[in-house]
Amino acid sequence: MTPAELAEAIRSAVAAAAAAGEIDVEPPASVTVERPRQKAHGDYATNVALQLAKQAGKPPRAVAEVVATRLREAPAVAGVEIAGPGFLNITLAAAAAGAVAGRVVEAGEAYGRNDSLAGQRIDLEFVSANPTGPLHLGHVRWAAVGDCLGRLLSASGATVTREFYINDQGAQMDKFAASIRARALGQEPPEDGYQGAYVADLAKAVLTARPDILDLPEGEQLAAFREEGYRAQLAEQQATLDSFRTHFDVWFSERTLHAGGGVERAVETLRAQGHIEDRDGAVWLRTTDFGDDKDRVLIRADGVPTYFAADAAYYLDKRARGYDTSIYMLGADHHGYVARLKAIAACAGDDPERAIEILIGQFVKVVQGGGELRLSKRAGNVVTLEDVVELAGVDAIRYSLARSSTDSTLVLDIDLLTKQANDNPVFYVQYAHARIASVLRNAAEHGLQRGESYDAGLLDHERENDLLRALAEFPRVVATAAELREVHRVARYLEALAGTYHRFYDACRVLPMGDEEPGELNRARLWLCEATRQVLANGLALLGVSAPERM
Repeated sequence: MTPAELAEAIRSAVAAAAAAGEIDVEPPASVTVERPRQKAHGDYATNVALQLAKQAGKPPRAVAEVVATRLREAPAVAGVEIAGPGFLNITLAAAAAGAVAGRVVEAGEAYGRNDSLAGQRIDLEFVSANPTGPLHLGHVRWAAVGDCLGRLLSASGATVTREFYINDQGAQMDKFAASIRARALGQEPPEDGYQGAYVADLAKAVLTARPDILDLPEGEQLAAFREEGYRAQLAEQQATLDSFRTHFDVWFSERTLHAGGGVERAVETLRAQGHIEDRDGAVWLRTTDFGDDKDRVLIRADGVPTYFAADAAYYLDKRARGYDTSIYMLGADHHGYVARLKAIAACAGDDPERAIEILIGQFVKVVQGGGELRLSKRAGNVVTLEDVVELAGVDAIRYSLARSSTDSTLVLDIDLLTKQANDNPVFYVQYAHARIASVLRNAAEHGLQRGESYDAGLLDHERENDLLRALAEFPRVVATAAELREVHRVARYLEALAGTYHRFYDACRVLPMGDEEPGELNRARLWLCEATRQVLANGLALLGVSAPERM
């Protein structure tokens, strides 16, 4: 029995008691079920009696007595105890607990999916970059965590659009073009241009794609170098992210907001809402009306739109696409954006607490051999995403980024991440999956098959119960991680599950010894092993990490 199934059983017990006139309450729409801190207090606990006491006009313990009596009639419940002011501590029958393994195996890859966010349309923007160079260490954290969050939101029933914002407007694009042209001519890039070795590679690619480019007039040359270099560099960024298992539904170009009239439409919309002010020849948005520390200029006195104007136009574009919530995942140096982005939503007439979320991620450092890495082979002055993956591999980097709260600065220790030992978290979890796969292979080699069914009541060992309870928690872990936008909850759960499996395996023999004939207990434990393997695989998939069969 899963927590969700137990919650429904409790709700049914309340409904039966109310129908019989034992308590005068409306059955609750939902019931909270939690794991007690101490095993001696049972498998699960609920505070439903405390919630219903006022409505029932009775002390919480009196309500608890009524609900407990009804709940004890459920075949899946072995016992119910009343604790403290009226908590119900519930112990499941062995067969009900053991049935979880069967439910996991039958659900397969779908186990863990839930409908907690069903009906919500969410735009998730989690990487924003200039198409002027390789993706660097500043992009690595959100490339992993954002992709994992998208997977969690989808697994919890939301309709999610994963979006990459291309910063392709502004003077940096002209500097980019001038840098590539200089390399194509065998010259050094401008002092304020782009210096990395990758610029020379881009120049070669542009000359190959456009052999006639140097025959163009200088003005046309720069425009051609800008567009060809842009196309080549963006394609490289896309390929890098694909190899990192990070995929986007929308690649949104900033310059389309200007070329397509989006900025002008945004100003008109915000003016109609009554929050535009013309002052000193410029166009201002009164964001201080909604908590920003100062008003923001949308159009300068010279008629040039600001970056903030593009931010406003971009939000209104998302709004027009019909999203309930737009999530922005920004770097540690973007705290100042929180108030201004929420003010844009408020100025547009939306509820800023519902329509927009801003998640801030702290910095990442990479260390190897006791020292911090600061240079790239291609980019020169920054460590790139490709550099980090080359050092430790996609699995290790993604898992390590996902397992830490984004509120804290993260240090990626390459020496640890490449070590095959239990103190390497990704190895620890992947090894648990591979170990179970090995057990299942050995069983098949000895002619022991799981079969179509098993006796769930045989799974009554303390370590089996620990493992079953952990498996039952997985859907709730997924739902909570999605709701709170905390990807690390899944990784930490997987590490705890791996440890719980290892303790089970050490205490409970799965395969028969020597010439011993396999029995029903062996088959039941095979079901439990397969269920654990499936949950480990499902959890790793949510993190975009592979689940190896052999290690």
